[in-house]
Amino acid sequence: MSSVAVWHSIIRRMHVLIPFASSHSEAASHVLHDLALPALTQLLQRLAPAQRLQGLETTLSPPHERALAAAWGWPLVDGALPFAASAAAADGITVGDSAWGLLTPAHWATGRDHVTLTDPHELALDEAESRALFDAVRLLFDSEGFAFVWGAPLRWYASHPILEGLACASLDRAIGSNINAWLTPTPETRLLRRLQSEVQLLLYTHPINQLREDRGALAVNSFWLSSCGVHRPRAGAPIEVHDELRAPLLSHDWAAWAEAWQALDSGPIAELLKRSRAGADVTLTLCGERHAQSYATVKRTPWQRFAGRWQAPHVSAILEGL
Repeated sequence: MSSVAVWHSIIRRMHVLIPFASSHSEAASHVLHDLALPALTQLLQRLAPAQRLQGLETTLSPPHERALAAAWGWPLVDGALPFAASAAAADGITVGDSAWGLLTPAHWATGRDHVTLTDPHELALDEAESRALFDAVRLLFDSEGFAFVWGAPLRWYASHPILEGLACASLDRAIGSNINAWLTPTPETRLLRRLQSEVQLLLYTHPINQLREDRGALAVNSFWLSSCGVHRPRAGAPIEVHDELRAPLLSHDWAAWAEAWQALDSGPIAELLKRSRAGADVTLTLCGERHAQSYATVKRTPWQRFAGRWQAPHVSAILEGL
């Protein structure tokens, strides 16, 4: 196939994946019932339900991670989808065939009877601060035989045989939650829990955190480990992941979540609808807290196309079903 033909084939296929498209909270349900999403409504009239990944809100890997892994042809092992190695490679790190884990610097907020993980993006951690904190804890990991590599302010990476196949809760699962619900003690995690305690003690009095607290910023007092495993290649066509709904949903800002949904409807979803009308093969994957549902182009008879106009799916019901 010529390069022109390959490019033509690529532009005729488009897959959009939307995480945090729904929540089982009562507030989200109210928003969805009042939300007008005309492009999504029209698009779903043209597409047919395809792959559905069933799950629970208690799975370690959220639906959007499972859907992305499935599209890339990865085995769906809950809590052990190797996004860390993939991200490390994208950050220019040589990952080889070693097992890697993502260590996200974080703030653990201590309450009366539980500890909550704050969204790391709220730290607004810059490169200089991140590197200084990384260097401060590096010796702890080096002394235990880990390869410890800085990738970005919120992306630190560790490599060690213990991380191969290690099931951990996704960062997106743990944010805003009692972390004890997601920290399952196992023999494999004993070393990691000890390292976490030592990191917390070291960071508690670190000058960077003193300066952050003086200016009213959250301290970086721990980390979250996730996405462990050995690097795997990606199969299939490219996927556009639009995570604009993530921040408002995790912060329970439902007005902002509604605005983000409307922006998606008039932007990427409207573009997908345009491509579909032009005859392209398009796929839309909607991901909630439990399930991921894909919709894809199907060939339909003129009667089916006509009937579909009168059988428009109720978008709020579809989203609430995720």
